[in-house]
Amino acid sequence: MTSTFTALGVTNGIQEALATLDIVQPTDIQQQAIPALLTSKKDVVALAQTGTGKTLAFGVPLLQLIDRTNPTVQAVILVPTRELGQQIYSNIVAYAAQLPEVSAAVFYGGIPVKENIERLKEPAQIVIATPGRLIDLMERKAINISQANYLVLDEADEMVSALKDSIDVIVETMPNNRRTFLFSATMPGTVKQLVQNYLSKNPLEITAERANLASHKITHDYVVVEPIEKLDVLMHFLNSKIGERGIIFCKTKAAVNKLAKNLAINKFSSGALHGSLSQAIRDRMMGQFREGHIDILVATDLAARGIDVKEISYVVNYHLPEFYDMYVHRTGRTARAGKTGYALTVLQQEEVAEIPEFEEELGITFSAFAKASPQEIADNNLILWARKIFKTKPNRELSPELRDKVHKVFHHLTKEELIDKLLARQTS
Repeated sequence: MTSTFTALGVTNGIQEALATLDIVQPTDIQQQAIPALLTSKKDVVALAQTGTGKTLAFGVPLLQLIDRTNPTVQAVILVPTRELGQQIYSNIVAYAAQLPEVSAAVFYGGIPVKENIERLKEPAQIVIATPGRLIDLMERKAINISQANYLVLDEADEMVSALKDSIDVIVETMPNNRRTFLFSATMPGTVKQLVQNYLSKNPLEITAERANLASHKITHDYVVVEPIEKLDVLMHFLNSKIGERGIIFCKTKAAVNKLAKNLAINKFSSGALHGSLSQAIRDRMMGQFREGHIDILVATDLAARGIDVKEISYVVNYHLPEFYDMYVHRTGRTARAGKTGYALTVLQQEEVAEIPEFEEELGITFSAFAKASPQEIADNNLILWARKIFKTKPNRELSPELRDKVHKVFHHLTKEELIDKLLARQTS
């Protein structure tokens, strides 16, 4: 399927904004969703993975569907995480660069609700929000969504638990004739229940082609390790990627914390990201990663939703993902903006049998990555030891007298001689 934004019904002003973003060719999900949202009166269920351009697929139609002369809230976009909300808000603002009469706002927990209330004193035709914060604003009478005719449930498979408590209140407040657009990576029973409960009986169903998801620009490797050597093998790999940015995915928050601590001990430029961290810490960590102040982000799957950094060169699955689509979500963080990417999955021997299943389901090919030898691990650990020494801050609590005595011990050694003696001591 090939088309143009003009053929899809996208207006000139929005196309101009897209062109400035170097977006000129619609993706598969955009080609299917944009005309469906613009011309149909039905609700829409769309299956689309990370990296397929789904934000544009619903964001551009919303910009054309709302009444720009009406300052009230007309569209509500619900998201599971603050990071995804920020990303969607930034994208919609960019798409609307040539539409000065359009206003959008984003609301989420972790910042004073008073700031949100102050923002709502100004028009906000499109509202992006996490369910909890939206409910809070509704209870405070700070926001009125009773005239919002469009509801978007984005990343519905990751938002089910939050929606259970909030969706009823939100939906009951909106008009009965609203249109609902549900976007999800997968369609488990819980999401199907959402469709049955909150969408019309016969919604349009759209599925992005998997061929667009298993990008040929990503190299997929796996390495088989014993549990005791898993961390050492990972650090050997990371040392080969110094100066490049990557994301390491773990199954649990505890695993994220443990791995991030080990990387910090070994002086890797890294940080952790998961849902139990405060919003201030998550914001700071994301800002440091996005701006290149740290190179490695250790994250859970949910916390990583909304990360849109084009320069991510590799992804590591420190734990094999439970679902095929989760693998696509993870690896979709790399190979963006036309660049190549790399994905390494760390396995234990009993997990190797699952690789052919991933290959068949996703249409990709894995190659075996050569595990570092014991000697290479030992050499790498020596480099890590040297890095620890290099990055160690001087102990200012030592007395000048003691420091002077130690200096005299090494006084006659050259730099090279001192390093040789330190290496001999470390490797003996």
